[in-house]
Parts: sequence; structure tokens; C-alpha cells
Amino acid sequence: MTETAAAREITITRVYDAPRELVWRAWTEPERLARWWGPPGWSTEPAGVRMDVRAGGVFRVTSVSAQDGSEMTVEGVYREVDEPGRLVLEEDGEGAWHDGAVSELTLTDLGDGRTEMAFRTSIRTTEEMAGHAQAGLGASFDRLAEHLA
Repeated sequence: MTETAAAREITITRVYDAPRELVWRAWTEPERLARWWGPPGWSTEPAGVRMDVRAGGVFRVTSVSAQDGSEMTVEGVYREVDEPGRLVLEEDGEGAWHDGAVSELTLTDLGDGRTEMAFRTSIRTTEEMAGHAQAGLGASFDRLAEHLA
């Protein structure tokens, strides 16, 4: 019996030793996002990143597996852009492993050059795939920490 998709929520909070404006740029500039996007074993070329960072603008990020060359694409629309503190992204999930997602990114300046990043996504998927998504996001955010160091 195959598990059906249901609404699930993934929340990850990290504190980075980097100013909020730098973390913002890591999320909104293709060449910076390409340096950290995806879990270990996956790479993203700047040419594989399309970002029109404004409400209603589209984003598309394609990563490639070093193991077998398979591609993983995330695409959707920016629903809210409030520089340098908040992004809301919506994916329709068509042809993906989920039936749609809305992700919210909030960056808070903690002072002393540190930034709290709160990432929350509401996604319609199976419990197994939500677990894979949480692990992949966590690994990507580890790579973001390395990029910001």
C-alpha cells in the first residue's frame, strides 16, 4: 500500500556568523546560491539558477548528482520579498516528489555580525519524503555555513 501525501511542516533554525545582508545575498544571488545549494554529492552551476527576486518573480534551481548525473530541480514563484529579512517561495510540485510547498525564510540580525535564519516549509508529501527533505535541507544549510565562513 502506497502512503498518500499529506500536509507536513519542516522547520529549521540556524545561527550564522555572518551579517544578515550577506546571508540575504547567499539566498538571492545566483552565483552565491550555487555555491551551497543542495546536499553533499550534488552541485549547482550558476547557469542552473534562475532568480527574479521580486513578488511574482520566478525561481528555478537545478542541481546535478555527482554519483549518477541525475538532476533535481526546484522551481516556483516568489510570493513575498522583503529585503533583507524575508522571502516566501511557492512551488506547485507538478512533476515533483511533492504536491506543492510554501517556504518562508526569515533572517534576523542578532548583532555582532550574527544572523538567525528561520526556515519553515509547509509541504504536501509522504512522511518518508518529508524526512528526506528535512535531511537534505539540513545538509544544504550546513554547506551555507561553510560558504559564509
